[in-house]
Amino acid sequence: MSNPKFRFVGILALFITLFILVQCAPAPTATPAPVAPTTAPAAPKPAATAAPPAPTRGGTITMAVWQEPSLLNPALGSQTVLGEVDIFVVEGLTDTDDKGNSFNRLAAEVPTTQNGGVSPDGKTVTYKLRQGVKFHDGSPFTCEDVQFTFTAVSSTTNGSVGASRYKDVDSVTCPDPFTAVVKFKNFYAPYATLFGYIFPKNSGKTEDMKNWAYNRKPVGTGPFKVDEFVTGDHVTLLRNENYWQTGKPYLDKVIIRIVPSSEVAKQLIKNGEADVMWNNSEADIPEVEKMTGVKLSSAARSGGERLILNLVKPGDPADNKTPHPILGDLRVRQAIAYGVDKKTIIDKLLNGKALPGSSDLNVDPYNCTDIKAFPYDAAKAKQLLDDAGWKPGADGIRVKDGNRLKLKYQTTTGNKLREDSQVLIVENMKAIGVEFFIENQPSALLLGTWDNASPRKRGSYDIVMYTTTPDIDPHNFMVTYFGSTSIPSPDNQGGINYSRWNDSETDKLIAQAGGIPDWPARKDLYCKAAARVVEGASHIYLYQRLKLDSYRDRLQGWVPNGWNNDGWNAENWWLKTTTP
Repeated sequence: MSNPKFRFVGILALFITLFILVQCAPAPTATPAPVAPTTAPAAPKPAATAAPPAPTRGGTITMAVWQEPSLLNPALGSQTVLGEVDIFVVEGLTDTDDKGNSFNRLAAEVPTTQNGGVSPDGKTVTYKLRQGVKFHDGSPFTCEDVQFTFTAVSSTTNGSVGASRYKDVDSVTCPDPFTAVVKFKNFYAPYATLFGYIFPKNSGKTEDMKNWAYNRKPVGTGPFKVDEFVTGDHVTLLRNENYWQTGKPYLDKVIIRIVPSSEVAKQLIKNGEADVMWNNSEADIPEVEKMTGVKLSSAARSGGERLILNLVKPGDPADNKTPHPILGDLRVRQAIAYGVDKKTIIDKLLNGKALPGSSDLNVDPYNCTDIKAFPYDAAKAKQLLDDAGWKPGADGIRVKDGNRLKLKYQTTTGNKLREDSQVLIVENMKAIGVEFFIENQPSALLLGTWDNASPRKRGSYDIVMYTTTPDIDPHNFMVTYFGSTSIPSPDNQGGINYSRWNDSETDKLIAQAGGIPDWPARKDLYCKAAARVVEGASHIYLYQRLKLDSYRDRLQGWVPNGWNNDGWNAENWWLKTTTP
């Protein structure tokens, strides 16, 4: 996805607390502490251990990314690589650590019912804000910036990709400069997933967000600030000397180097020309593990690689009211799902180090184990296509009413694994009488914005392939990827329901899940919604993915985090110096 700032372990605790209060349950009786022995046994004398080295200051690291962000405004784009850059620069009120716990950044604390930050009915959330924080331009951070951010991101007319996430927020008010009161129209369980980034109020007019200077040079409160963004080459980040965490960050500079392919990125980190490689694949594991001085970072995450099918008539823009002439037929979509041999992809290309895809909700704590993905069954696929009226032509490709069963198949350039996967899937489709023709594009275009005529956004595609992942709480992902109010259109340019999945029952299930505090009941509703998406084959899940990255061992302080971007703790990164 994706550009994430959504969040569960810690958030689950918040929901449980809310549930207890909403249900007015009595407090549990404390369990008596065991009686301590009168004489404590002698403790073993600990062995002397060397103190960990103190972080050193200074230095520059290079991070190789093999996709280019189309812009750097998190409200206007949903590329994963956009989030990987912004995490160094932009901060929100709260964030998610490597254990899945919600922690405070610009908020002085995470609001809960216990600390008085959440009202008993769960409809009012009060954020106490950190004082003394400044944006990179020197302007002070206050509640007015939170209020401004809400106005900008909740708009449905300025291209905001997060508008549907904020539709349950009724208002944001500022009783004083360092208190923000968020009122919801109804009980809203995933409240802690909002405000993952904060704009300074001087960014520009909210209705003109697509023209902000911020979009190329964001002004945040993070440990690093943007020095320059050179299209097709690099983004340079400099140390924020006025960062609110005293003494941090340790590094002087981070260079985000934009390279044409994952293969180039691997060569750079192998040769020591890069300190970090973003987004390794499971296919890279054996090679990276053999690299001298390079460590492989691995963390579990949800979602995975998939085919996304356009359900409406393609165009620029798509005709959202008319079904796709081929993919509008459920039988065709399901035939494609049955026709993909996932096991061969995993075994041949991923060294057997991945699980077949099933749905977006495939990792605890919201692992929908009852959802069964389409197994590989070429005979079943052919039967479905026969039933849909598509009959084999002279060359084996099916024909109906004089039209070939031919579909454009796209993914991002520069990704060898995806290109190799395409070769196998094209052969899978040919075997059942479907012609996939490849027309790949750079990420900044294929996965870009409405204004740069992204095929995914405008709907001028048939099938695209990439990875996207829900966050620690799946609500906002489910709303934005599968909710009917998030379908992109000229009037909703920020929408990210790219398949144009439009199902009132899915809408109903997701809305119900977000409006109750009981997590098991919420999970059941999300799983029912996810099952409808799987059965409808708007997304065909190929394989689950780990969050894999690699970094040189001179870089210290790195902590893998499957729920966040690589630089989530970049203020703690430092370089180990070699003793001569």
